[in-house]
Amino acid sequence: MDKPLVISSSPHLHCGMNTRGIMLDVIIALVPALVASVWLFGFRALAVEAVCVGSCLASEILSRAVMKRPQTVGDLSAVVTGLLLAFNLPATIPLWQAALGGVVAIVVAKQMFGGIGSNFMNPALAARAILFVSWSSLMTSYPATQFMTDVTSSATPLNLLGKGTVEGVNLMDLFLGNVPGVLGETCKLALLLGGVYLILRGIVDWKIPVTFIATVFVCYLVKDGAEMALYQ
Repeated sequence: MDKPLVISSSPHLHCGMNTRGIMLDVIIALVPALVASVWLFGFRALAVEAVCVGSCLASEILSRAVMKRPQTVGDLSAVVTGLLLAFNLPATIPLWQAALGGVVAIVVAKQMFGGIGSNFMNPALAARAILFVSWSSLMTSYPATQFMTDVTSSATPLNLLGKGTVEGVNLMDLFLGNVPGVLGETCKLALLLGGVYLILRGIVDWKIPVTFIATVFVCYLVKDGAEMALYQ
């Protein structure tokens, strides 16, 4: 007798990895950027990151309890969301706004749409967008690092490069993160280390980031020349 046809929802194949394991790898990959942010912007950066992660964890626990759904805080996705949100914020943001961002990310952008895997966009970026619209002046006030001689808030290298100039932008400072910006974007070395880890762990296919970076490089090479392409 032929075996019965079984119809079920995806996934149909399992690679042996679970959500918690993947999220743990992502957290490990984000550690270099976290360390770099504290080194560059001081313990105020750590405070922002702790508030964002704590707010996301509390929001996940409380929202799941209110909706009478099984708790999912153990899958560590809320920790990843909190870190990603913090990395999109300047070190000078008021802590209550960082906490509000965590609530928006988890409750509004994630749980109201069914939880992990059902949200229509990245929760951290959704919260960042709402914070930006609500307090654009604070969200675009980028403090200088602890190692810059000019300690006043200033334009990011991306702002300068967008104007078609590399004047005042040092390539090594850009690589090591000694430039104004949000917590997670400045140190390219830390981001590359995290990316390499995810590639080695099989979480990320190396062809995707390499293709993206190469495409950006070629576009700027054609448009603005080799120097601008290298800085971008």
